[in-house]
Amino acid sequence: MLLQDRLERALASAQRNGTSLAMLFIDLDGFKPVNDRYGHDTGDALLQAVAKRLRGTLRHSDTAARIGGDEFVVLLPVLAETQDAGLIAAKLRTAIASPFEIDGHRITISASIGLALYPRDGDTASELMRTADGAMYADKRQHAV
Repeated sequence: MLLQDRLERALASAQRNGTSLAMLFIDLDGFKPVNDRYGHDTGDALLQAVAKRLRGTLRHSDTAARIGGDEFVVLLPVLAETQDAGLIAAKLRTAIASPFEIDGHRITISASIGLALYPRDGDTASELMRTADGAMYADKRQHAV
């Protein structure tokens, strides 16, 4: 609910000021085998560690939220240039790919990331979320090849 509220506020601000914002959908690749191999407690600790890395990579004005399972959404409400969203996505991908030390295990995962920009990809929260989700699945298919 907090994410939805922040997204609605960011959209209203972007519309009022003629600025851009970005939404990133992030899916953790290789998370299920971690749960299967090491158990759900380790999987939960990994999700917390990922969230901490996201917070450490993002600006104070950005919002990161876990929306279920191994999926996160990041809202970038202020962009100086639209290409900045791609740079931030690359930084997040690198941060997630760095190995984690969880419960005595060295765990390496990766991330598929989809990006949607306001106003290019939509002007409503649902349009942006749908576009970012579709882009994330396209990224996942591209890396699976």
